[in-house]
Amino acid sequence: MDPTSQDINLNSPNKGNSMDRSDNMADVQAEGAAAANSALPLPPGLTEEEAEELHLELTKVEEEINTLRQVLSAKERHASELKRKLGLSPLNELKQNITKSWQDVQTSQAYLSASATLDDITHSEAYKKTQETLSEAGQRTSAAFNTLGTAISRRLGDMRNSPTFKSFEDKVGNLKEAGSAESAKRHNH
Repeated sequence: MDPTSQDINLNSPNKGNSMDRSDNMADVQAEGAAAANSALPLPPGLTEEEAEELHLELTKVEEEINTLRQVLSAKERHASELKRKLGLSPLNELKQNITKSWQDVQTSQAYLSASATLDDITHSEAYKKTQETLSEAGQRTSAAFNTLGTAISRRLGDMRNSPTFKSFEDKVGNLKEAGSAESAKRHNH
């Protein structure tokens, strides 16, 4: 029977044969590892037996790491499936995380201390004086703009009543009337 076409089923009658072969393979691999280890120089202070034990332990730890990775991957898939069934999307999770983080910030000692300091500042005499000064400056600026607006309006009114502007206005009116008359002539023909 060809070894590549052998049944992998553990309930197969050939399972004993395949086990023997895998044991033989493990022996061959171990012998190969020992031969490979002997080819590499040993670190100082280690005997060949200690190096071999360390290599076996390393192999075992690496296998455990791979097993743990597989278990973690399966757990992550399961968690994703549960979240999907619950209707939890990454956006909803982000919103919840932000809300929780903001609540944590608001209850933190640093935030409470800063809030108290800010409250003390807003009730301080210096803050009140600054606020009054800024308010007064705003009122003065507003009054200045109003005065400027009134002055500009008055100046424009004076300009409109000036003889130069009236002459200009008359000329524009005459041009407009002449254009309307010309348009009417074309339209009648």
